[in-house]
Amino acid sequence: MKTVSAVDELRTAVHSARREGQRIGFVPTMGNLHAGHLELVRVAREIADFVVISIFVNPLQFSPNEDFASYPRTLDEDSAQLSAMEVDLLFTPAMNDMYPGGQDAASIITVPGISDRLCGASRPGHFQGVATVVARLFNLVCPDIAVFGEKDFQQLLVIRRMASDLAFDIEIIGVPTVRELDGLALSSRNRYLDAGQRAIAPLLYQVLNDVAGEIAAGNTAFRELEQGAIESLIAAGFQPEYFSVCREIDLAEAQDASQSVAVLAAVTLGKARLIDNLRIPGC
Repeated sequence: MKTVSAVDELRTAVHSARREGQRIGFVPTMGNLHAGHLELVRVAREIADFVVISIFVNPLQFSPNEDFASYPRTLDEDSAQLSAMEVDLLFTPAMNDMYPGGQDAASIITVPGISDRLCGASRPGHFQGVATVVARLFNLVCPDIAVFGEKDFQQLLVIRRMASDLAFDIEIIGVPTVRELDGLALSSRNRYLDAGQRAIAPLLYQVLNDVAGEIAAGNTAFRELEQGAIESLIAAGFQPEYFSVCREIDLAEAQDASQSVAVLAAVTLGKARLIDNLRIPGC
């Protein structure tokens, strides 16, 4: 595996692979890799000839009161894992490589509507930061495919909309959530959980499953299901940010079962903010 930080080195390596007729796969990350990230890499490795991974902790997607400064940076360990998976190129840009004029002067991409609800409502500017950094990385790497996790389902929809609206000729692939044996979705922020909180955390997935089961069985009292789920989560020790039954296509509030729905939740448990979702197709 080759590691580069400079944009010209990245482009030279990618252009060389493309001239050889190789299909370029790309997985953007913020590092601190776990098995969920590695599953994205495995999928990219399976369907592409030349795999590029980026590691960049993007300040634009953090609010002022969030954990940008303390976000775990584990480049040596990440690099070793990626090398073992036969990644071709690791791109580790510096801040001025990503935002040459400074982050405060960067052009910002807004994906209206879908960015404004759920996580977007509680984290103003978050999806602008995501869309902006992903668009810049797309322009730098010029991949044929890009792979993202479905755990961040709203993010996946934002990126798909952005890629479509801006005519990126890139296939966006979503990969199912990777979970611990007890159901907890893998996340870099799980490390913020102490032992007691870690024992409680899988209950989020259990509540999601309970609600999804009700919907699959024909219960369309979505607002009642949401309220009941919030009450269950509070009783278990979570601080719910939202629990919402949405239309899968655009995450607008679901009103009936005529379209596939997604159940999405964000909670705080101690210092950890946890998100998760389940989808119920063909309701």
